[in-house]
Amino acid sequence: MGRVSEHDLADEGPGRAETFLDLLRLEQIEENIFRGWCHAGAPLRAFGGQVAAQALVAAGRTVVPERHVHSLHSYFLRPGSTTAPIVYQVDRVRDGRSFATRRVTGVQHGAAIFTLSASFKVAEDTPGHRRAMPDVPLPEDLPDPYEKLSAEERAHYEESQTRLLMDLRFVPEDRSPGTHMVDGIPHQRVWMRAAKQLPDDPLLHVCGLTYMSDLTLAGTAAKPYITNPATLQMASLDHAVWFLRPFRADEWLLFAQASPSAQDARGLAMGEFYNHDGVLVASVVQEAVIRQR
Repeated sequence: MGRVSEHDLADEGPGRAETFLDLLRLEQIEENIFRGWCHAGAPLRAFGGQVAAQALVAAGRTVVPERHVHSLHSYFLRPGSTTAPIVYQVDRVRDGRSFATRRVTGVQHGAAIFTLSASFKVAEDTPGHRRAMPDVPLPEDLPDPYEKLSAEERAHYEESQTRLLMDLRFVPEDRSPGTHMVDGIPHQRVWMRAAKQLPDDPLLHVCGLTYMSDLTLAGTAAKPYITNPATLQMASLDHAVWFLRPFRADEWLLFAQASPSAQDARGLAMGEFYNHDGVLVASVVQEAVIRQR
């Protein structure tokens, strides 16, 4: 599978994303330097999943297609703004025989707001094992959450980037025994996919999953404490993803999440992505700030 061309992912400035591909568009302004725009996660605050996904696009643009990303580790240093571009500076740390390492710094208004390290490797055919997917209903058997919203909520959701670009199906507690408080910790299970078919570029699909992986993790850690969402402050601190097997971000992926700990205004959450056939394809860990405003 070939990579999407730089022209296809060229940034055309700020504006509403019409497709999932628009979320990942970057302009190359110099060797190892790229520029992109982000939509809001909170009011006037760039959505962290998009920042991480764009940084991974930038890193991947400097690696030969034969090497695929297998992990990323990132820190959110400052809130990003949606009213100015983010410049991604790529450091080509190492190119070995099997592995390549890249470090990316996201800069806005002259200050670093985000850092990411990513490792790429040549594919190898070796024996392996994997955890089985939890017993959950398939997405085809679950309702679209959009249909249950009030008229006011529906108008707001219809305007959101998530509604336009993503399909989501939340597994209710009564349909899966593990989707609630188990052993004293909160769990959540959500089916996700890009709303429209994406190109075949593998880098694009791992960047798509990176975007998705930041949508609900902090909310899982905050579940026991949400009485009024408007009074709860949540912001990602760090985020790590391990890409275990090939997948497509435009096909249904189950994100099975749990939060083993919350204290000191910090919540830790872990998640695993499974494809529609029940194959484990990625693992995620995140810590987020969780406090009452």
